Amino acid sequence: MVPVPNLTRAEATEAVRNPLAFIAARWTPGPRTVQRAALAALVMAVLIVVTGGAVRLTGSGLGCPTWPKCTEDSLTNTSEMGIHGYIEFGNRMLTYVLCAAVGWAIIAARSEKPYRRSLTRLGWTQFWVVMGNAVLGGIVVLVGLNPYTVAAHFLLSSALIAVATVMWQRTREGDGASRPLVGKSVRQLVWFMVAATVLLIAVGTVVTGAGPHAGDSRDVERMPVSWEDVSKLHAVLAWIVVTLTFALWFVLKAVDAPKGPLVRTRVLFLVLLAQGVIGYVQYFTDLPEILVGLHMFGSCVVWIATLRVLLSLRERPEDLVEVPGPSTEPVATRA
Repeated sequence: MVPVPNLTRAEATEAVRNPLAFIAARWTPGPRTVQRAALAALVMAVLIVVTGGAVRLTGSGLGCPTWPKCTEDSLTNTSEMGIHGYIEFGNRMLTYVLCAAVGWAIIAARSEKPYRRSLTRLGWTQFWVVMGNAVLGGIVVLVGLNPYTVAAHFLLSSALIAVATVMWQRTREGDGASRPLVGKSVRQLVWFMVAATVLLIAVGTVVTGAGPHAGDSRDVERMPVSWEDVSKLHAVLAWIVVTLTFALWFVLKAVDAPKGPLVRTRVLFLVLLAQGVIGYVQYFTDLPEILVGLHMFGSCVVWIATLRVLLSLRERPEDLVEVPGPSTEPVATRA
């Protein structure tokens, strides 16, 4: 049994008033621990999207017909609700696991020495996005799976993945001034590719909102657009992103860019091809649930790979500061 440390009254008061500072004063995680914490938050952000897709594809979107309780009289699902109740309530419980992962990332970032305010802010940004999306998820249930709220729920999850990806990248960098590794025209091309990817994901939510997988076995409102037409638009946007990615790789080779951007661009290109194959197969096989779920997972991977290309275009070295002592040489440290 682990003994409980004896705290003075002042220490107990400090722990209550600012628990993060109290932990940081007594624990210093290594860089690898902070990186793993940030990666865990990113993995959970993707997993919550995948399980949310499973809820919809199994018709369990209204397995718990109300929110924040599962039923009017029960906080949890009941046996009478069947498998749909278990699936929907299980996805709700996974939100707490996501919160725990984000909380670990915040604590690790806050406790790292030297203290890096930028990392802690990214962790807290994730926390508030999770809270906002939890409330939005409740609204989705209360309005009977309105497709516009479902689309917003997915887009906010994509925003969470973006912040988690940036934090994961920042744990492996310093806090020095950002230095571009490629020219302005290349950076502009990448930003155009990122914008096209955002549009691709947004149109993908319209495909879902107009498609047959409404999320419940009963009649659920769908977006009043032609599913065939919006699917073709989605495919055109996908080819635009693929073309831009290939063009970026060619330009990076031509300007003799560093290895990092080249490798990440090649990875993005391969991920896009795999996602395209899944998309076309599901289209011509009448949207089997398993392939739709894989396509949702692929959307998350495409988004992460795109952001990693963007983040690879610059480097952030550790700050150099003068440390008093016998040596006058600057040493690397983090702000």
